[in-house]
Amino acid sequence: MSEHGYQPNELLGRLVGSRLYSVNFVYDYVQLHFDRPGGDLPILTCDVMPTVTVVNGTYTDGRPGYADALRSLVTATVVSTEEATGTGLSLEFDTGTLALHPTPAELAGPEIANLTGFTDGQWMCWRPGEDSFEDLA
Repeated sequence: MSEHGYQPNELLGRLVGSRLYSVNFVYDYVQLHFDRPGGDLPILTCDVMPTVTVVNGTYTDGRPGYADALRSLVTATVVSTEEATGTGLSLEFDTGTLALHPTPAELAGPEIANLTGFTDGQWMCWRPGEDSFEDLA
């Protein structure tokens, strides 16, 4: 548990069973919109572009096929999540995987990602040097 009471994978794990219904590319970040039973509409905003693994390979931002690989996850369901120091964030879908663990050179701002949109008001912001990204201090 971190000093502010955060349990790794507690909030991210709430995405299990959620369907990815939209991928929005915005200037220098991407937003992943989910829907889930109960009315929550979580949004995972990635200020660092995630790595995407699908049946035909692994794709990183700026490489041919990246946008198509990320878009191919639309309608996929999250089957598991992982959050840990040294590996960052990982969402396994029924059709692929999304991973977020930038190198120091890939850090472009004070935040790596944030997760919002839960009806109970819970949210999380991941930053270098904190929680599951403490290895990027």
